[in-house]
Amino acid sequence: MMPVTQAEYDLVVRGGTVFDGSGGKPFIADIAVRAGRIEAVGVVPGRGHEEIDASGQIVTPGFVDIHTHYDGQATWDSRMQPSSWHGVTTVVMGNCGVGFAPCKPDDRDTLIRLMEGVEDIPQPVMAEGLPWNWETFPEYLDAIEARAFDVDICTMLPHAALRVYVMGQRGFHREPAQTDDIVRMREIAREAIEAGAFGFSTSRAHTHKTLANEPTPSFNAATNELVGIAMGLADAGNGVLQVVGNAESEEFIEMTRASGRPMSHLLAQTHGDPESWRDGLKKLEALNADGLVVRAQVGGRPVGVLMGLDLTMHPFVLHSSYKGIAGLPLADRIKVLSDPEFQAKLFAEEPGTGVVFDRALLTRFDEMFLLEGEPDYEQPTENSVAAIASRRGVTPQSVVLEHLLGNGGSNLLLTPMANYCQHSLEPAREMLTHPLTLSGLSDGGAHMGTICDGSLPTYMLSYWTRDRTRGPKLGLAEVVKMQTADTAAWMGLDDRGRIAPGLRADLNVIDYDKLRLHAPELRFDLPAGGRRLVQRADGYTATVINGAITYRNGEATGVLPGRLVRSRAMAA
Repeated sequence: MMPVTQAEYDLVVRGGTVFDGSGGKPFIADIAVRAGRIEAVGVVPGRGHEEIDASGQIVTPGFVDIHTHYDGQATWDSRMQPSSWHGVTTVVMGNCGVGFAPCKPDDRDTLIRLMEGVEDIPQPVMAEGLPWNWETFPEYLDAIEARAFDVDICTMLPHAALRVYVMGQRGFHREPAQTDDIVRMREIAREAIEAGAFGFSTSRAHTHKTLANEPTPSFNAATNELVGIAMGLADAGNGVLQVVGNAESEEFIEMTRASGRPMSHLLAQTHGDPESWRDGLKKLEALNADGLVVRAQVGGRPVGVLMGLDLTMHPFVLHSSYKGIAGLPLADRIKVLSDPEFQAKLFAEEPGTGVVFDRALLTRFDEMFLLEGEPDYEQPTENSVAAIASRRGVTPQSVVLEHLLGNGGSNLLLTPMANYCQHSLEPAREMLTHPLTLSGLSDGGAHMGTICDGSLPTYMLSYWTRDRTRGPKLGLAEVVKMQTADTAAWMGLDDRGRIAPGLRADLNVIDYDKLRLHAPELRFDLPAGGRRLVQRADGYTATVINGAITYRNGEATGVLPGRLVRSRAMAA
């Protein structure tokens, strides 16, 4: 008998075309993994306990998504889907100033109400799903650390939760913080960073409101409050600042100037001023030239509101006739909506009262597109609902309803909120390729019935580097770097984001030619039977986290190597 050769490595990925995250030229190599680390890259003669044949495929580092909202989902679920379906191996949550820690028992409903409005996560889902086995932020980290996941999880300290924790209802109702309030918030910020938080997030966005139309608690926080909290990060000697709102505001600039901590803000093309993003980039350059470290997080596709008969919004949701049938099962609604007499009545009505922001989206037919099958997120003007209606000589409402009733009522509409004001992704391309921007804005884990952009990493690879025809493409090595080394470095995650010996074995093996997005679909699998939009993909042969294969051909293996990641604060 021939002796059995003992495996030298836990895993060997063989013969793939390696895009190592550096942005350099790809190369064909084997990758050997032992004890969760990459041990060798090149020709690996030794055998692996497990092996993946990557010949003819690309191998990338695992993607690091710096803008997600899995704060609740991570407490009741082990799978951070849809992100983990799209090659994401590390997520950063707690963005936009909202989250669930710190939180006193009497304030739980307050934070749930806020998250419901800002991030479109239904109240019953959170009420049933959140275990609330924490009060302080360190206790929240401990609760997350006790769980296992299909991604690694990093978290930020959210301003709204912090403000309510220290100030109670004074904080929720946006009363000015007093000196002792600020002192306490600074102390908690320091404690959070020293416990392992990766930074602090805040928001002054007009759109961040509860369903009762109340602005987020941080909306008008004064400079002394913002600077005081930022100084908590300075005290800990670590952490980044993440802000939503006008990044040119002196309040935000003073936060990073006083604390010396890096800051990122959200940047997108907006309908109100479609060219303002250019000024935003110029301001970004000026701030960095002045010695500050500031970056802009940008999205690689339209920030899109999806509409459908079973989603949060569609063009008839505020019509009185529709309100009368809104509570019916989908099949019954389809039957009523298919009746010509009901349609005539529906089309004759004006939308009723509702959130002004939503009403504007409901009737923006020149910015509304049909979405079905393999989704197209860069459709030309002639594909808009208004243009289709004009060619057919019918009303936009009739085009919309005909589409929504198709495929058993599962068809969707896309109405971009941002990044598509001129029906082109050229502004997004210019922002993405600027040296002072970061790829972000997937919002994975949020907007359960309105947005499904957790698939952004796959879109960045498939569309921008291969499928785009309406403008220049991006290089594959460049896009891989955007989603790995660049995002990891920004968060201080120096153990991942590259394929090199000594680093964590977080990897993707991708059949690049087969990489495709599925249409967004609705599932009712959240606590309390809550709904959520998800989006699958083809082309991921394997995803590896810490040396363990978590997904094969898009299906979970059952292995959950993902854990809470704590930042390396000064006190560590």
